[in-house]
Amino acid sequence: MKRIAVYCGASKGKNDIYVKQAYDLGKYMAEQGYELVFGAGSVGIMGAIQDGVLDAGGYTIGVMPKMLDEKEITSQKVSELILVESMHERKHKMAELADAFIMAPGGAGSLEEFFEMYSWSQIGIHQKPIGIFNINKFFEPLQHMLNAMIEEGFINEKYKNLAPLCDTKEQLLYSLENYQPLGVRSYD
Repeated sequence: MKRIAVYCGASKGKNDIYVKQAYDLGKYMAEQGYELVFGAGSVGIMGAIQDGVLDAGGYTIGVMPKMLDEKEITSQKVSELILVESMHERKHKMAELADAFIMAPGGAGSLEEFFEMYSWSQIGIHQKPIGIFNINKFFEPLQHMLNAMIEEGFINEKYKNLAPLCDTKEQLLYSLENYQPLGVRSYD
């Protein structure tokens, strides 16, 4: 595992803990020798993780659709910028570049990107590690929803720990490093 894609918000949230812990995650990733693959934004949680990686001497690969490059605040500090034609191409390129996936706090776009990797794992498109950085207990409602999907039979029980919620950066990287593939879903 060399590169980790992080799906997260271009907003910083209402509590300063989100930006602080995102920065700390980026710094810790670089200190552990991991490169960051991300959406190339310079603001919010996305920018904080990038800043942490770069401040610790790490390497960042940003993937930005050309249409957003003209509208959003594309990072000028990114180690490597890859411009693509569409959001679909961005997601595909990030998945191709990454050896593991993390979701940190963000909005609908972060959820959408993350759940594509989650469902792709279930159907066998990839068997890469997935983790959720549960800053400030942000993703506990999501965990309740996933548990309900399992209890109601919409997600197989074996995927209960497919994307564990991790409250610390150390726990998060440990879970990625020790990931055991869960196999392709069955249709029983």
